[in-house]
Amino acid sequence: MVFGPIGSIADSITRSVETVADTVTAPFGDPVIRLGVTGLSRAGKTVFITSLVANLLDRARMPQLVAEAEGRILAAYLQPQPDDTMPRFDYESHLGALTAAQPRWPESTRAVSQLRLSLKLRPTGLLAGVSGARKVHLDIVDYPGEWLLDLGLMDKSYTDWSLETLGRLPHRPGGGAYLDMARAEDATARLDEPRAKALAARFTQALHSAREAGFSDCTPGRFLLPGEKEGSPALTFAPLPPLDDAPRQSLWREMQRRYEAYKSQIVKPFFRDHFSRIDRQVVLVDALGAIHAGPAAVEDLRRTMAEILTAFRPGANAFLRQILLGKRVEKILFAATKADHLHHTQHARLTAIMEALTREARDRARFAGAQTGAMSIAALRATVEQTLPHQGAQLDCVRGTLLNADGTRGREAAFHPGELPQDPARLLGPARDGAEKWLGDDYAIMRFAPAPLTLRPNEGPPHIRIDRAAQFLLGDRL
Repeated sequence: MVFGPIGSIADSITRSVETVADTVTAPFGDPVIRLGVTGLSRAGKTVFITSLVANLLDRARMPQLVAEAEGRILAAYLQPQPDDTMPRFDYESHLGALTAAQPRWPESTRAVSQLRLSLKLRPTGLLAGVSGARKVHLDIVDYPGEWLLDLGLMDKSYTDWSLETLGRLPHRPGGGAYLDMARAEDATARLDEPRAKALAARFTQALHSAREAGFSDCTPGRFLLPGEKEGSPALTFAPLPPLDDAPRQSLWREMQRRYEAYKSQIVKPFFRDHFSRIDRQVVLVDALGAIHAGPAAVEDLRRTMAEILTAFRPGANAFLRQILLGKRVEKILFAATKADHLHHTQHARLTAIMEALTREARDRARFAGAQTGAMSIAALRATVEQTLPHQGAQLDCVRGTLLNADGTRGREAAFHPGELPQDPARLLGPARDGAEKWLGDDYAIMRFAPAPLTLRPNEGPPHIRIDRAAQFLLGDRL
């Protein structure tokens, strides 16, 4: 692989050829929609893709998908994926986990994967009576949202990234332990590999602790989901206080070199080979989890949304502008997941919070024609709604099977998480102002196990608004 100016030119030429090839062949072949699915940890990417595919194969629960409502989808079926070098999304195993006699949540996304679903459609318009059925291929690309955040590193030096990261650590769980270790280190001394590994390991622990506490911006993303790169030098670095003139072969210089290797050898290939080919994008967000974690987590999520949005406006990032060459993601959906943890009377409030969280980011992004949307969804409905008497009033609840800490199924219980505010500013205001906790409100969350399913013929798994999400993302192409 070639890097530097020559490598950049080569990448640009390659992308030009691919773009021209797509333009030339598209009119003569079946149209392809490349849908990117991402989100931060525990947002529900795997369940979303599994439910979306299952409900496109068996569409009785998809009334808001216009092509289905009008009877224009004649058939849907899975096909071999077009990219032989990319792992296949293990749809069958994930669906099996959700539909077992003792259902369980499938394994989370840990790397890039792909699945092709083909739809056969009845033609419309003037040619409906003379032309045959047409096909549209949906290529779903699943990738961790933590990797998307790494785009922000491309225009940052090691010094800039270190300053930003060290500035965040005092306010996050586990950050103090790493700061103490980093400050005690002599970064001018000659590189000692065990010390470098120890620093990287402690920094990775801090990132995991921050994510467990509900924080969203936990870069570098591959430190959390290293995949096959685990243990490599490109993943063995950590932020250190800046040095004006660190000697060659010192710890600081080696950390700087490995940071640059991370960008060129790990981040750049992902955006060049996968992200740059996406047409439509859904970003899944566990907004309820952030609200439960507190104001600091909500403000971190808002900033993270703005950071993610830079990936969809190439002009904001010189590296991305170079590889995309004018290509734009056409539609982007921001979806607040786990809507089934709330009574339906609060869904509009959750959607309003999702819109407010992404409002500034969308305004700043100036998508150059890309259409954006926000909604609250549940890819698999794990609860039922129930209204119970409480202190002389009626309380809207959800009932489901609780998930124990060890992942086993617990008891069934009714749950009321608290009332989300009608005005999202009641959350975003204190979050921006640095409040330590919510005043006068208590927002709780529970972990529910998937409910046992009994599906009738042509019926996909129960969901909330997956059909509306599909219509937004795909409807115009069907």
